[in-house]
Amino acid sequence: MSFNIPQTDKKRVVIVGGGFGGLKLANKLKGSQFQVVLVDRNNYHQFPPLIYQIASAGIEPSSISFPFRKIFQRRKDFFYRMAEVRSIFPEHKIIQTSIGKVQYDYLVLAAGTTTNFFGNEHVEGEAMPMKNVSEAMGLRNALLDNFERALTCAGEQERQELLNVVIVGGGATGVEIAGALSEMKNFVLPKDYPDLPSSLMHIYLVEAGPRLLPAMSEESSAHVEKYLRGMGVNVLLNKMVTDYKDHCVILKDGSSIATRTFIWVSGVAAQPVGNLDPSHLGRGRRIIVDEFNQVKGLDGVFSIGDQCIMPEGDPKWQGGHPQLAQVAIQQGSLLAKNLKRLAEGQPMRPFRYRNLGTMATVGRNRAVAEFSKMKMAGFVAWFMWLVVHLRSILGVRNKLIVMFNWMWNYFSYSQSLRMIIYAKKAQEVIRREKRLASTHWGTDLLSEGSEYGQSEE
Repeated sequence: MSFNIPQTDKKRVVIVGGGFGGLKLANKLKGSQFQVVLVDRNNYHQFPPLIYQIASAGIEPSSISFPFRKIFQRRKDFFYRMAEVRSIFPEHKIIQTSIGKVQYDYLVLAAGTTTNFFGNEHVEGEAMPMKNVSEAMGLRNALLDNFERALTCAGEQERQELLNVVIVGGGATGVEIAGALSEMKNFVLPKDYPDLPSSLMHIYLVEAGPRLLPAMSEESSAHVEKYLRGMGVNVLLNKMVTDYKDHCVILKDGSSIATRTFIWVSGVAAQPVGNLDPSHLGRGRRIIVDEFNQVKGLDGVFSIGDQCIMPEGDPKWQGGHPQLAQVAIQQGSLLAKNLKRLAEGQPMRPFRYRNLGTMATVGRNRAVAEFSKMKMAGFVAWFMWLVVHLRSILGVRNKLIVMFNWMWNYFSYSQSLRMIIYAKKAQEVIRREKRLASTHWGTDLLSEGSEYGQSEE
């Protein structure tokens, strides 16, 4: 395989990851003197803040996903390639991917994060993460399939395991999916499953810390906890999950919760880059960058968004910025300007994060929002959350569909998306994936000859 990208006299910027930061950077480089190459394992941009609504069958996956090739139609000097980065060789300015190698003048790592299981391999193998659209669809299918099985199973113990839902992690994603599933229990199950008492379904939200939403104020945490408890969610604070055995979530204090729906949203870690030296990594496996988002010690290599950490440089955020969409967007926008300044021989400008606020929703008319000098909760916060997220979705069609779904759900307390669909891969795709998985890319690539130091074209 090969990237098949034409060689020009323009400097090449390779962006790894089409999330908020990578997409903003690519858009801001439009019309510049650079050749831009976007590399992502998916062929679409996804909107993570609403992924939980896919898992709870609130909206369809296509409503929060937008194809890269549609975004960049008729864009000159732009190329998208679907691939995964395996290794980087800064001394040769080459990256090795699942489809081959490509040279760069500037490399920007913006691949975001993955679920953090904190080294618990058994939990990682058993729990259901919810970090991307694919995982959310898998969780939706599991939930709906468990409801169907609960109607036909023979034993009460198995029925309770199928109807119990355990969510680990009291951050924004945890409280949002807990609220969405509570509304499903209260409004959907009685209609769809009249012969299955909804009172049998129990939702547990387990948090290892003393309060929910640790990134927000104690006041907002208290509001969210009150909302969830009022909606019937069992909120368990200061409880740490250590294992999952025999359809039971095991807590550190020795207690357990029977369930076959074990959702893990307890933390994130940066997407790994195969051969990157550990000295370049900080907390949460995030790549350490300076105030210009440049990876220290690597010429022409930058990192933005959730994949990086800036422990120094921004006076107000010593120790690193929060892993929020606005950080990635602002870093991507500034880096585009800095790359243009570099090309013109001008000095780069340091990054300074402008905090636009934090929001979290629990359900209908229930949300919390915090801005620099203002905190709010309830209907006003919920309405602001709707407006902000609706504006951020790509594509007019997607905005309209999501808005229609929200309006329909608000007045009817129902959706029509509760279908269990398992995609079947074609044999050609399966064989291709096996070939790529069996290929090992490592630092020995450059020892195979001078061809790896040459251009791929």
